[in-house]
Amino acid sequence: MAGVIESEIGGVFVPVSNVEAARDWYFRLLDRPIIGEILFGHLCVIPMKSGPALVLDSKGFVGPHCSKPAFHFNTDDVEAAHRHALAVGAAHLSPVQDKVFFTLKDPDGNLLMVADVPPTPRFEGGN
Repeated sequence: MAGVIESEIGGVFVPVSNVEAARDWYFRLLDRPIIGEILFGHLCVIPMKSGPALVLDSKGFVGPHCSKPAFHFNTDDVEAAHRHALAVGAAHLSPVQDKVFFTLKDPDGNLLMVADVPPTPRFEGGN
């Protein structure tokens, strides 16, 4: 019998202080039109091209993820991505490290990463 909890991540939560402002900032960072309704007054779900959605959540905000990035955004051109992050005013932008990744902070201080790394092989089992 297959398990009821699947081997699939549906969303990655990012704590934010103001969900509307965070939504606008993330859409600018991703160079996408600003769309997406605010759900329940505190959530904004931003679909990605693949993988889990980014879920911005302002309910009970007590502070950012700041010691290690909780996830990374993919890129196939880390230098161009770095220039874009600089152009949109990303805070605490690190230099490109090992020619593969850089980190930055969103307006709430969440530590993010942008990386040019090979995709992770997908789990092909039952759940």
